[in-house]
Amino acid sequence: MGKATEHLASRTSAGISGLLNATFGNAAELIIALMGIRAGLFNMVKASITGSIVGNILFVLGLAIFLGGLKREKQTFNSLAAGVGSTMLTLSVISLLIPAVFAQTAHFQNPSQKFILSEELSLAISIILMLVYICGLIFSFKTHRHLIHETDSETHDETESHWGVKKSIFILFISTVTIALISEFLVTSLSPTAKSLGLTELFMGIIVIAIIGNAAEHSTAVLVAIKNKMDLSMNIAIGSSIQIALFVAPVLVITSYLMGTPMDLEFTLLEVVAVAISVAVVSLISLDGESNWLEGIQLLAVYAILTIVFFLSP
Repeated sequence: MGKATEHLASRTSAGISGLLNATFGNAAELIIALMGIRAGLFNMVKASITGSIVGNILFVLGLAIFLGGLKREKQTFNSLAAGVGSTMLTLSVISLLIPAVFAQTAHFQNPSQKFILSEELSLAISIILMLVYICGLIFSFKTHRHLIHETDSETHDETESHWGVKKSIFILFISTVTIALISEFLVTSLSPTAKSLGLTELFMGIIVIAIIGNAAEHSTAVLVAIKNKMDLSMNIAIGSSIQIALFVAPVLVITSYLMGTPMDLEFTLLEVVAVAISVAVVSLISLDGESNWLEGIQLLAVYAILTIVFFLSP
């Protein structure tokens, strides 16, 4: 999937390339999550959402910045695009925080009423997030394209041979179908594996499933950063997290309603804090439009700390 996306993306701009890679890369995450919802593993599905957001902007981007900056004093990227991405990620923090605060502060005599209202709140927030995500696409690819993607001409891949568009799309389709089949085995083995290894569902969702589900964009974001194409790398890493928070999560909530097993957006305090910290750190690093290997190490350090916390969390 990663290779097919890279070949298809090589014929387009950095913005479209990042969107393509994030979309097809997140297809695996979406399929795995849908299988999890069907199996009733709501906590693990929500943990995988958190893990994808945190993993992309800390682990993937951190590794990309570190490896890309090893042989260079600095790498540059479009600070406006990074700033827009950071703002969209801040919205994702708000969308996670509000349901959690509502669940803790709202007082109802009937517990079932609170549960129903939490689901309705999550559904309303999901619809708003999807609308904002669509507006973000219009902003980036239509009304402000000339500002967001001003360096597009420099981002085309220069590999010696390219797959054709039809071949790339065909392989992407086959890959997605294969992932759907493999996901069935993955989801059914999650709980037994977690118990046998002594791991919690929270850790499995945030670390293990997030890494597996986002493997496609992991490799591509790092490889293009090594080639000094930081605009594309940033678009893949940050764009993937934005898509997970503002599109995939709402789709899962809405789909769960249609499946008759509603899932809310009420995340644990630790998950909300993890996303908030991750967004804050990435926002600080992306302010100046430049990166170096030390900033990559800093992002990886934050991810390592959060991984330890989730591993030790009961």
